[in-house]
Amino acid sequence: MLHVYPVTISSTCPVGRRNIITASSIPAQQPPAQKPSKPKRESHVMNESKKRSLQSRVFDALEDIMNTRIDPSGLRDFWDPEYTVFHGNFAPVDELPPTECEVIEGALPPCLEGAYIRNGPNPRSHPVGPYHIIDGDGMLHCIRIRGGKATLCSRYVKTNKYVAEEQAGTNLTPRLGASITGPVVGSTARFLLSVAKMLAWRFDLRAGVGTANTNIATLGDNKLYALHEFDLPYQINVTTEGDIGTVGRRDDGFGNGVNMTAHPKPDPDTGEVFAFRYFMTPPFLTYFWFDAQGNKQSDVPIFSVKKPLIMHDFAITKKYAIFPNIQISFLLTGRSAMGFDSEKVPQLGVIPRYAEDGNATRWFDVPGLNILHTVNGWDEEGNNGEEYVVVIALNVLSIEHGIERIDLLHESMEMVKINLGSGTVTRQPLSAKNLEYGVVNPAYTSKKSRYVYAGVLSDNGPPGVRGIVKLDVAMAERDDTVADCTIASRMYGPGCYGGPISFVAREPKDLNAAEDDGYLVSYIHDEIKGESRFIVMDAKSTSLDIVASVKLPQRVPYGFHGLFIRDDDLDLQKM
Repeated sequence: MLHVYPVTISSTCPVGRRNIITASSIPAQQPPAQKPSKPKRESHVMNESKKRSLQSRVFDALEDIMNTRIDPSGLRDFWDPEYTVFHGNFAPVDELPPTECEVIEGALPPCLEGAYIRNGPNPRSHPVGPYHIIDGDGMLHCIRIRGGKATLCSRYVKTNKYVAEEQAGTNLTPRLGASITGPVVGSTARFLLSVAKMLAWRFDLRAGVGTANTNIATLGDNKLYALHEFDLPYQINVTTEGDIGTVGRRDDGFGNGVNMTAHPKPDPDTGEVFAFRYFMTPPFLTYFWFDAQGNKQSDVPIFSVKKPLIMHDFAITKKYAIFPNIQISFLLTGRSAMGFDSEKVPQLGVIPRYAEDGNATRWFDVPGLNILHTVNGWDEEGNNGEEYVVVIALNVLSIEHGIERIDLLHESMEMVKINLGSGTVTRQPLSAKNLEYGVVNPAYTSKKSRYVYAGVLSDNGPPGVRGIVKLDVAMAERDDTVADCTIASRMYGPGCYGGPISFVAREPKDLNAAEDDGYLVSYIHDEIKGESRFIVMDAKSTSLDIVASVKLPQRVPYGFHGLFIRDDDLDLQKM
């Protein structure tokens, strides 16, 4: 069922802490080469209409002691909110009601009638102490397109955490990214302090602690959900005018489960959606799926996983689900609660898609393969009847930087083939470029696809997308010596960065349409001008030509994943 929280949606973000972060208070610039001077102690009151209670002042003093005496090393460069998260277009913005946008180039294609929604962290207050880029309350940025015109709306997901902290006037829950990736002593102390605050303000842990800041997806029931892998889904609603509301947290069918992946996989042919969760206690990995009506099916615990693991994404085919077990793990060492395990051998686990028993999972060692994001998967039959599972995914080559310096990550696109008969695994690079956020035409999810689109990351600089490439997987299939399958690209230009992209088919009901006949949509930001745009690119052209560009009335910060949903599907969410 849904836990519904009555919240009045206002046109501005909550105000009133001693250092509220607003769009106007943040300079549009890239992270500095040198760490700035340490900021003064700031409060994290969410609502200035509430006077600071003695209880709040006591906890503020304790947190000061934490950061100056117990763990002063917590503010290393990447953990200092002044150094990365609150600079340039990483900085948070205010909520924005539906506001008309200006189409400044070209025209919006008719097939884009609908909404593009992108999720991402948007901190409501300036944190005290270390902060990770994955922390921050989820904010949805929705561009609603109707009749060739566009409106932009930005709203927080009103999670249990959001509502409770707004009522308390202070941060209550641990910053999960910083808590599990920082030094154990400091992380433990901060976690215990958060527990004390939750007890003091009677925070309801049963209703979840997640931020819903990672992705947007459907779960087979024509509803939209904001997702975060440390919590259950939050249903959201998009109005005809383009406004966004939070309906509530969905927990029906999850039993004792308190979380699920932020990357569920829909099968466009069956309407089913497949998912998993990982947890700190057994079973460490659990697989499940939703039928075409959105009913969650029984959990399939995978007890062959003997230790806690970190698993952000996975892949499906028509016959199997594939799980990457990577070298980022829960270590609980003095350096960090979570980090790089040099002694661990990465694996791929393959389980029948409709398995009723986790014992059906087979694990294959794949040294050097650390997958954070998959792109697609499919089944293949060899010339002699061999059964293969194929996965297109991004391999993190510098996985040792996967926690503390994600700005130093380098990810290459690979095609991985598992021979289920012999147990051999072969890998072929599709590109050596530093890529992220790979997508395919969603109609090809779980079946063989030829084209992959991905963002090109900066090798040394802000962790933003500086352009898009199109890869042709068929090139690698024809010639296994091909090192780069790029056939088209578009760079955004100096000072311009973007984020994830979505593919939108030009004629979704045309079964004979070419796989790449459609458009790529995304938000980009010009750091020099301080302006954000929504752009539409021709996915079939050799230069990924821009066919439309929309100037946005407010900056859209860099964020995580998004989804395009057509008008017809938006209407179904109301049923």
